[in-house]
Amino acid sequence: MNILVCIKQVPDTTSIKIDPVKHTLIRAGVPSIVNPYDGYALEMAARIKDKTGGKITALSMGPEMAKDALKECISVGADEAFLVSDRVFGGSDTLATSCIIATAIKLLEERNGAPFDLIFCGKQAIDGDTGQVGPELSEQLSRPLITYAFESEVCDGAIKVRRENDEGYDIVTARFPAVITVEKTPYEPRYPSIKSKMAARKAVIPTLTSEDVIVDEGRRGLKGSPTKVKSTYTAEIQKNGQTISDVEGAVAGNMIVELLYNDGVLK
Repeated sequence: MNILVCIKQVPDTTSIKIDPVKHTLIRAGVPSIVNPYDGYALEMAARIKDKTGGKITALSMGPEMAKDALKECISVGADEAFLVSDRVFGGSDTLATSCIIATAIKLLEERNGAPFDLIFCGKQAIDGDTGQVGPELSEQLSRPLITYAFESEVCDGAIKVRRENDEGYDIVTARFPAVITVEKTPYEPRYPSIKSKMAARKAVIPTLTSEDVIVDEGRRGLKGSPTKVKSTYTAEIQKNGQTISDVEGAVAGNMIVELLYNDGVLK
């Protein structure tokens, strides 16, 4: 099995605060982590590798510091990793990002002499929450797509995926090569051992620049990004509720009904 897992390094959203004046994210001092859904995708890939053998390649696009996330992936199952990084890729939206990553994947496949059997992505990144890059990769690469996988098994050149719906479960199968997006799984990603962490720290992660990943200007960076952010703001929460206390339940109920009636909620 030849598997690729797409990884994104994201700010830990539990530590992010909003500037009350500028209404922008305060990133200073906020730690960066592997996008949690990408962690589940890597674990799903690692479990397939445990059963079938093969190799896992981790791929990320971002600044130089994203190599820390890739080394973390190597410590828990990836065999090698590559970083796509170049200033001309900065400002890419999901469409431009998928184009760049798809081109990088084709480059790696050309170097390997064979396509990846499976490409795993997290269902979405916790910083943007678009859930678009995985499906766009499928389109860019012209490969079948299965979304929101939380269990999978491989058999006879195909992957069978279980995903939840409102009434139970869907069982979906796709032949290789295929793209799979992964949500939270019933099992947690594995922890690295001290030995694997030490080995990962020494791992050499090649950087693929715009000289390697050749993408037209109209399909990369800000110029190649049709998505435009007009403005951002923090929603203001107004607390204008009324508290009823120190009265009997029946009396409180009547008071609530009266308040709703006066506000026009009840007629």
